[in-house]
Amino acid sequence: MIIKPMIRSNICINAHPVGCAKDTEHQIEYVKSQKAKRGVKTAKEGGYAPKTVLVLGCSTGYGLASRISAAFEYGADTIGVSFEKEPTETKSGTPGWYNNTAFDRAAKKDGLKSSTFNMDAFSDECRQTVIDEVKKWNAKFDLVVYSLASPVRVDPDTKVMYRSVIKTIGEPCTGPALDMMTGKISEMTAEPAVGDDVTNTVKVMGGEDWERWITQLKNAGVLAEGCRSVAYSYIGPTFTHAIYRDGTIGKAKKDLEERAHAINSVLAKNGGAAYVSVNKALVTRSSAVIPVIALYMSCLFKIMKEKGTHEGCIEQMERLFAERLYTADKKVAVDEEGRIRMDDLELDSQIQAQVNELMEKVSEENVNEITDIAGIRHDFLATNGFDVEGVDYEKDIARMDKID
Repeated sequence: MIIKPMIRSNICINAHPVGCAKDTEHQIEYVKSQKAKRGVKTAKEGGYAPKTVLVLGCSTGYGLASRISAAFEYGADTIGVSFEKEPTETKSGTPGWYNNTAFDRAAKKDGLKSSTFNMDAFSDECRQTVIDEVKKWNAKFDLVVYSLASPVRVDPDTKVMYRSVIKTIGEPCTGPALDMMTGKISEMTAEPAVGDDVTNTVKVMGGEDWERWITQLKNAGVLAEGCRSVAYSYIGPTFTHAIYRDGTIGKAKKDLEERAHAINSVLAKNGGAAYVSVNKALVTRSSAVIPVIALYMSCLFKIMKEKGTHEGCIEQMERLFAERLYTADKKVAVDEEGRIRMDDLELDSQIQAQVNELMEKVSEENVNEITDIAGIRHDFLATNGFDVEGVDYEKDIARMDKID
């Protein structure tokens, strides 16, 4: 089979096994090079580093990058959880399935323990499976990364299914939508939330499940002294707030931040801490179908790459570990709300001023010349294993359930 990207309504519905694996390998190579460059020492080498790490939502994006940084730069044994569609011999699985397979293969090669569970991380069954596994290792978690992003969650107690939505609150938001594949710019409107949209989104994307994880891990006695936990959020520039910070997803992230304080109080009793890391805008599966966002990123990436400050997932998570979580003085720099600000480079006032100026100039006629549409198109394809350096996309793929 020759595998080409299948894109429907700005969403890629298939994945390339070799491409996904190669992209994961590139990220591993990057953190290994950073380990040498920074002089990072693992715990076994006498350094300040995590030993056993749990990553919830480990298969793509920031979760995968966090797990790679923990394992291949800091030498940690890791347990990962994600919910993936498994491939068959002839049909594609989700990108995360291939990423996880590549990660486990590389970890085994380097002598690192890794267990990856393809389960619903919102379920108590999954929590118990993770607890049983780390006890088999005779280990305790000293870092718990919460990076779940899901459209649905079933409450473990009530069995009610909740669905998250990306909507505004109060008034609709209309803005330019950039098609990353064609360069077409159209007008798109995000409709306001109705009924239980806000409540349901908070249930799925807020901090309730994170808090439940920490509570059950603590009660099971599998959190190490000084254990830290980090969850991920996004704020963005003011003109995106109607959809993100002040919309349904923003309500969920504010709940996440509030619960971080409660989780911090629990972990602090044993010398630990909890943080929300506010991260940079990156291309996701939903980016192309939200007003303004894709156009904003095409301009942002252009400016940041020119300044030499652009970061993808792996660069940002490597910096989170090296310059925030595991610093020489063991202190974590936070803002007045106790949040880690990894969006500091994105929200730099000079960067934002140049982005705003560029966005005023963009049209379908010049979008390919003055923005980094090629860059965000690459990122969009690479998340599904396409357009990855070092992959022969004309080579026959014998089976879709293998990564080599």
